[in-house]
Amino acid sequence: MNALDIAIREKRYRKGGRDTVAIADLAFTVPAGQFLCLVGPSGCGKTTLLSIVAGLDRDYDGKVERGGAGGGKIGFVFQTPRLMPWLTARDNVRLALDPPPKAPGRAEALLTEMQIGDRLDAFPNHLSGGQQRRVALARAFVDDPDLLLLDEPFTSLDAPTAQQLRDLLLALWARRRPTVIFVTHDLREALSLGDRILFLSAGPGRVVLDLPVEMTRPRSPDGPAVEALRKRLLDLYPDLLRGLDRQASAENVA
Repeated sequence: MNALDIAIREKRYRKGGRDTVAIADLAFTVPAGQFLCLVGPSGCGKTTLLSIVAGLDRDYDGKVERGGAGGGKIGFVFQTPRLMPWLTARDNVRLALDPPPKAPGRAEALLTEMQIGDRLDAFPNHLSGGQQRRVALARAFVDDPDLLLLDEPFTSLDAPTAQQLRDLLLALWARRRPTVIFVTHDLREALSLGDRILFLSAGPGRVVLDLPVEMTRPRSPDGPAVEALRKRLLDLYPDLLRGLDRQASAENVA
């Protein structure tokens, strides 16, 4: 069964007095339980697509159909943690429970699993960037979503912290198996995480390559298998992928 059937003929928005087409002729399906990575340069409509799938943006020409009764629950991890500054880590996670009384102790257990059980009562401004991302990830998972949307959730983190969070994400996904759409412009990250990668063109975004990833887990972004596949893809699709490598390298330097 497909968790998602997406067919967007066009999504445009007005910017600076002009109409800009963000997505055009974008169509694909996602089987239930798949870990799908969306890869593409800045401005290709990745974030816009997640907003459409989540139901946050309904102003588009096309359709998004979700499988299951009512489509199930959605978890969303944004580019920034978006924690409520007046709430503790515990209470930020509890926000996603519906309703909270039905799951006593769940937020605490998940935050402990995310290795910040000693920071339950800390406010966001007393948490490091990596700790805030852990709280955001816990909040997305705490209500057992059927669909998890992640918009470059580990960008700007140092490499060891980002890898710890990738490992935690994969552990949670493997146990509960939600359908995942993970947006990134980092090819190594996508190859280390995904069952499948969709490559989007520069805006307006459309699928230009649909790649199944048939490597066993665990995979490291810097491991030999990932690096060998990355180089093979660069040889096969140089114009498509070299810009992504430059963008990811510039961000890592920053």
